[in-house]
Amino acid sequence: MVRPSRSYRVFQGVNGVVLTLVVLVTLYPFANIVARSFSGERQIRAGEVTLWPKGFNLTTYRIVFQDSMFWRNYGNTVFYTVVSTVVAMALTTCYAYVLSKKHLKGRGVLVGIAVFTMFFTGGLIPNYILVTELGLKNSVWAIALPNAISVFNLLVMKAFFESLPTELEEAAQIDGLNTYGILFRVVLPLSKAVVATMVLFYTVSFWNSWFSAFLYMDQSDLMPVTVYLRNLIAGATGGGNAGAGTPELSQVGASIQAVTIVLTALPIICVYPFVQRFFVSGVMLGAVKG
Repeated sequence: MVRPSRSYRVFQGVNGVVLTLVVLVTLYPFANIVARSFSGERQIRAGEVTLWPKGFNLTTYRIVFQDSMFWRNYGNTVFYTVVSTVVAMALTTCYAYVLSKKHLKGRGVLVGIAVFTMFFTGGLIPNYILVTELGLKNSVWAIALPNAISVFNLLVMKAFFESLPTELEEAAQIDGLNTYGILFRVVLPLSKAVVATMVLFYTVSFWNSWFSAFLYMDQSDLMPVTVYLRNLIAGATGGGNAGAGTPELSQVGASIQAVTIVLTALPIICVYPFVQRFFVSGVMLGAVKG
């Protein structure tokens, strides 16, 4: 057995220390938010809360749980995320599968159109006018359709589909499957890793998105929970009316933001460990083999 050299052991030690520091720096903001959510208002405003709650209380959680608008907006977020992710995955998968066919005429043009949108957009005002004229305001489609295809996700899926053996599709075609049969019965079952990765990407993106809803939604009961949180922060900083439920919220302004952030981030944090292995393998396969 060959023992690692001294320089390599030093590298491992330094690398371990650096990565540990990176992890600590990354986790600190979230740990601080969790601690603030269980802390008293006076202790938060005095800057006494770091990694451990001070003046432990559950009053803010009780107030949030009793706020019907919070749960209405939370339900909107779940609905918008599910619908938007389904639409985005359907369009991205079909587009990426088409672009993966090297014999397709005009393939370069289609790839160029997709890449062009990464650097240039129609602009905020034209997009707003378009969504308004199409009658999409105050509906889930105002969130789902303008953000339906992420070019980065598209290119990763395209690279993954290109890495699959063409012989599999040729054999399926000989067996009588058409294009859709090959896609759904051969390609997608072999692409679980990259599909799970793209679902995670889209889910996190739509779950955390607030600007589209803030722009295209006029009614508070149609807003997602991220806009609810934005209104709380704006109200606490004097940038606007918190306008998010019970009058008690104004009495716990410093901790209410932490509680809402924790409850908003919790579903994604709970889901991520179950799809982490797909996330790593999907990105590596789509990026390296492409």
